Amino acid sequence: MDTIKAYVQEHKERFINELIELLKIPSVSADTAYSQDVIDTSEAVKASLEKAGCDFVEICDTPGYPIVYGEKIIDPNLPTVLVYGHYDVQPPDPIELWTSPPFEPVIKKTEIHPEGAIFARGACDDKGQMYMHVKALEYMVQSNTLPCNVKFMIEGEEEVGSKSLGWFVERNQEKLKNDVILISDTGMISNQQPSITTGLRGLSYVEVEVTGPNRDLHSGLYGGAVANPINVLAKMIASLHDENNHITIPGFYDNVEELSLEERAEMAKAPFSLEKYKKALDLNDVYGEKGYVTNERNSIRPTLDVNGIWGGYTGEGAKTVIASKAFAKISMRLVPNQDWEHITELFTKHFTSIAPAGVTVKVNPHHGGQGYVTPIDSIGYKAANMAYTETFGVPAIPVRSGGSIPIVALFEKELKSKTILMGFGLDSDAIHSPNEHFGIFNYLKGIETIPLFYKYFVELSK
Repeated sequence: MDTIKAYVQEHKERFINELIELLKIPSVSADTAYSQDVIDTSEAVKASLEKAGCDFVEICDTPGYPIVYGEKIIDPNLPTVLVYGHYDVQPPDPIELWTSPPFEPVIKKTEIHPEGAIFARGACDDKGQMYMHVKALEYMVQSNTLPCNVKFMIEGEEEVGSKSLGWFVERNQEKLKNDVILISDTGMISNQQPSITTGLRGLSYVEVEVTGPNRDLHSGLYGGAVANPINVLAKMIASLHDENNHITIPGFYDNVEELSLEERAEMAKAPFSLEKYKKALDLNDVYGEKGYVTNERNSIRPTLDVNGIWGGYTGEGAKTVIASKAFAKISMRLVPNQDWEHITELFTKHFTSIAPAGVTVKVNPHHGGQGYVTPIDSIGYKAANMAYTETFGVPAIPVRSGGSIPIVALFEKELKSKTILMGFGLDSDAIHSPNEHFGIFNYLKGIETIPLFYKYFVELSK
C-alpha cells in the first residue's frame, strides 16, 4: 500500500499531465465532424498501453470506430482480468454554459474537490476513469507486482450505444477470454464513503415523429381547423404518466423486479441528504413515482423521460406558423428482467395507438440494452471491497445505479463473465453536462486502489 502511494505521489504531475493531453482531443463519437479526432484518440490510447507495459497492443477495425485491444500475459495458468473502458465522449453542447472551453482542460478547486478537479469533456466519463487502469498497469509492471494476466478492450462508440462492440465481442471470444471484467465508468457515494455498483438499469431510446399537414401552415388561416403536430405531441407525451407519475404504457411493468422491504432497507443505509441533493440542483422539491424515495426512483424503478423536443419556428422574433412536423427523443431506463426490445415494441404500439385523427406517428428506435445485477458474494466483488477498504479505510457499500451500461449484459451473455464496477466519480462531476470534471483525489485514488483489486482477486481465486 505504501509503495503504491509513494509511486503515485512521485509521478502525480506526470499522471495529471498525460490525462490532460488525452482530454484535449475532442473524441465526440456522435458528430461526424470529429471523426478524425476519434481515430486520433484511439492511437493515443494504443500508445499509452504500450508505454504502460502491455506486450501486445493493436487497433482493431470494426464497422464503426476502432477498438483498442492490449494484453500482458505473464502466465496462461493464472487468472485473467479484462479491463473495459471507452475513449469517446459526449458532445459538449451547450458550449455557452461551460465556464472554460470543454476541450481545453483546466484544474479548478471546488468545495467538494479542495485538491482540485480537471474540468473538461470526458474527464470523468470515461477518459479519466479509463486512464486510471492504464496507470495502474504501469505501476504493477514497474514494481514487478502484476499478479495475473490483464487484457484491455477500449472502445470508441459507448456514447452512441456501443454499436460495433457486440460485433467485435462475438468474433473475438477466445481473444477476450477472462475470469472477471473490470470497469470504471460509474461513481461512488463520496470521497469518504466508497461504493460498488451492483446493479444497472437497462435502456430503450427512441425518436418519435408526428406529422400533420403536408407543409407548414399560416396559424391564422388554418389554426383551429387542422391538427397542430406540436400540440398533439405535447398531449401524447403528457399522457405517458398518470397523476402518480406511473408510466401508462400497457404491460410496461409486467416484468419489473419488486424488491423486498428488507432489500429496500439495506439500500437506505447509504448516506444521503435530501436537502443537500435539492440544494446541489437548485430545486425546491423532488419529483417522481409515488410510493418510492429519491434513491429508489433513480435506481430500482423504471423511468420514461423526454430528452429533446422540437418543431416549428424557434428563431428570434415571431413567426405565426403551424408546423408540418414535431419531434421528440425519449429514453426509458429499465430495471432487470425488463427486455429492452420488448419495451420498445410496447412503446411503439402504445404511442401510435394514442395518436388522434389528423396526424400520423412514426417511432424510430435508436439503441438499447439490458439491465444487470451482479452478486455481492462473488470473488470479484469481495476483491473490490477489500481494495476499497484498504485505500479508503472503510468498506464499500453496494449500490444500484440509475445509469445504463448495456454492454455489461452483453459481456455476460457472450463471454460468460461477471463484471465488477469500480467507479471513482461523484454525482457532482456533471457527466454529460457542461463543466464536467473529475477530482484529482479521485483520479489518484483510483490508481492506488486498482492494483489492490488484482492482488486480492488472485489471492481469493486460489
